[in-house]
Amino acid sequence: MALILQFTGMSGAGKTSISEAFKASCPNKKIMIIDGDFYRKTLCADLGFTKADRIENVRRLGQLASGLSKEYDVIIIAVINPFEEGRAVLKETCGAELVYIYCNLDILLQRDTKGLYKRALLPDGDPDKLDNLTGINDIFEEPKNVALTIDTSSAGLEESITKLANFVMSTFK
Repeated sequence: MALILQFTGMSGAGKTSISEAFKASCPNKKIMIIDGDFYRKTLCADLGFTKADRIENVRRLGQLASGLSKEYDVIIIAVINPFEEGRAVLKETCGAELVYIYCNLDILLQRDTKGLYKRALLPDGDPDKLDNLTGINDIFEEPKNVALTIDTSSAGLEESITKLANFVMSTFK
């Protein structure tokens, strides 16, 4: 059975980057990445961004992880998952350990890899304004009962991977 990890954090914090780099650093392990951005376009394409839809989104991802757990050593569900209720769903349905990929807002604004923060901070009435960016003009509940926090504001990719690898190794014992 796979160790299932749920990565939570705001857009641009590094959930996907850390997942992919960790997978690449473990060629002898079978690692599956369930990336929220990808599954929003496929398995969860019918869902919006209401609280109910977001929780249904993570429930489906957890169901997918559970179904694949016999085929992998580690499954990472990398999704913003802004509500404690959604995180609890993943813990209850597939035993996912919570990993908080934290990054302070100043760094997120500098990175803004997808241009989402720039759009969310546009003046009201601007046709390009994004009105539901998690942590800016939509809710992001600070995670509780976190098994591991990786602060990408100060830790680079290598240090983040090392922290994750140490956690995975200690959890497999």
